[in-house]
Amino acid sequence: QVQLVESGGGLVQSGGSLRLSCALSGRTSKRYAMSWFRQAPGKERTLVASISWSGSTTRYADSVKGRFTISRDNAENTVYLQMNSLKPEDTATYYCAAHSSFSSPTLYDYRGQGTQVTVSS
Repeated sequence: QVQLVESGGGLVQSGGSLRLSCALSGRTSKRYAMSWFRQAPGKERTLVASISWSGSTTRYADSVKGRFTISRDNAENTVYLQMNSLKPEDTATYYCAAHSSFSSPTLYDYRGQGTQVTVSS
């Protein structure tokens, strides 16, 4: 079993920044790719960004390219999402997920409980 705990969410003004963290614990010996998803009230969950286990490959949704950066520190078992130039439409609950295949983030093995991000205009 792997546990994922997100942190770093909060309330920020439009144009501001936040850094989300996702801490992995438990049986972390497997080399998981990691992703961040988000879900706003009444909307479907969408993929925000993914990163391979080595960190050498990343992928972003078009809506966040150039503003968000995903990274990871495997020694600390932590994945990050740096969010800059935030917009009100970024408001959502953000989840991190661990998945075996980088190309299949929606087929995740584990997912955290989420952290709320609210961007005021």
